[in-house]
Amino acid sequence: MKKLLFTGLLLASSWAAIAQETAKGTVYEDLNNNGKKDRKEKGLPQVAVSNGIDVVLTDKKGRYELPVTDDQIIFVIKPAGYQAPVDEQNLPQYFYIHKPEGSPAMDFEGLAPTGKLPKKVDFGLIPVANNSNFTALIFGDPQPYTIEEVNHFDNGVVSEVEGIEDIDFGLSLGDLVGNDLDLFDPYIAATAKVGVPWYNVLGNHDLNFDAEEDHLSDETFEAHFGPANYAFNHGNVHFIVLDDVMYPDPRDGKGYWGGFRQDQLTFVKNDLKYVPKDHLIVLAFHIPLSEPSGDPFNDEERQQLFDLLKDYPHTLSLSAHTHLQRQDFFFEKDGWNQKNPHHHYNVGTTSGDWYSGELNEKGIPKSTMRDGTPKGYAFLDFTGNQYEVRYKVVDQNEDYQMAIFAPKVLEKDKRTSAGIFVNFFMGTENDELRYRIDDGPWKKMNYMEEYDPTYMMDVYKWDTTEELLDGRRPSNPVKSTHLWRAGIDAKLEKGVHTIEVEATDMFGKKHYGTKTYHIR
Repeated sequence: MKKLLFTGLLLASSWAAIAQETAKGTVYEDLNNNGKKDRKEKGLPQVAVSNGIDVVLTDKKGRYELPVTDDQIIFVIKPAGYQAPVDEQNLPQYFYIHKPEGSPAMDFEGLAPTGKLPKKVDFGLIPVANNSNFTALIFGDPQPYTIEEVNHFDNGVVSEVEGIEDIDFGLSLGDLVGNDLDLFDPYIAATAKVGVPWYNVLGNHDLNFDAEEDHLSDETFEAHFGPANYAFNHGNVHFIVLDDVMYPDPRDGKGYWGGFRQDQLTFVKNDLKYVPKDHLIVLAFHIPLSEPSGDPFNDEERQQLFDLLKDYPHTLSLSAHTHLQRQDFFFEKDGWNQKNPHHHYNVGTTSGDWYSGELNEKGIPKSTMRDGTPKGYAFLDFTGNQYEVRYKVVDQNEDYQMAIFAPKVLEKDKRTSAGIFVNFFMGTENDELRYRIDDGPWKKMNYMEEYDPTYMMDVYKWDTTEELLDGRRPSNPVKSTHLWRAGIDAKLEKGVHTIEVEATDMFGKKHYGTKTYHIR
């Protein structure tokens, strides 16, 4: 839907003040996937349809009616057991854009005039198996600034998951490109190769920056992807995607601000009316609800969102934006209205540290993130209304879940302040990490928030080299929220010794890593 500005008036009166038409149509079962309702194809009852604010259910024949202004998007909220049709680039087609006059002239092309509202706006859905157990693939910030970086994304990340099996759909969490919106098309062509329906979130680098009003800042995004705020069901999970980038910043008209407008929150409120309380609610936006990057988020609007979710005990929210990876939890003291905390997963990015670092054998930047997390992508595994998260590092085996730093050589029996550092990429402060040396007794490691020494070495290599390196110097390090430390033993016999690390994650799964060092 289009962003509307509500200034001091009640929503109802503002809505009534805008010229409206009524969109009518049918949501139907498109058995032959031909994009039109054939005589024998039945309408689907009790399916939610929205204009981005209001949400209505279809009647027993699949019919709906919704008010629509001259700048809105009508979309169906896909029920479980059905798939929205996709275009040749695997983008789901579940919406109709109503913009009779098209977009205003802008630096990047928006929408062409759509003309008069059709007499009927129908939505065909394709029946599929209704599996309550499924997996989604999650990309954070592809963010290419050039066509060369699109190729890095394509050849370095997409190629690794091209044709992947047992994935129901993919989702990119914003910053699909880096300010140059002409790169939307090559980005779309790249993600299409994965071979699954692909949903997208609007990021702060996906905006029309010449827009003077927030409601015009997503014109080019809409022309390529449809609504920036939408929802769909899959299994026992209800997904809500929201644009949480307010541009221009309503406080001073400069830059952007993380938050939600009242029309978005009204959409969430109306949408949740038709979602069972025992379903898992997964929210996806670009800017995290917390502020790990230092970017502010509107606390009042975050609280309003939390209030809307107070009766849903199963929730998860996703973001990207920071080019870090971290797990954040909101408790009652933070305004979360339930005893069990809300989990917010700030996902590591497919661009890593903005395509920096040395080049690998394929000419693609290593691009480790500033907290020491290697670039990669995530899998969300759903079982009913429960979930687990897996992180996959690009160009590594699936079991590569930690980086271990330790001295390469120690002098026997000599005291040292050196230690063993473990960056457990998916870690949280409450996870348990243990280590042992040469099959000795397991000992607990100590959690800390500090710079990852492995990443620091990568950065300092650029500052100490006397020869030019291929690639671009990585960004300066930031403190990691998933780092552990332990002392190292120099009193063992001379020779090679093996450090073994065991990490137990928040889902109870165990992960292992090893490292060797010498005593001389």
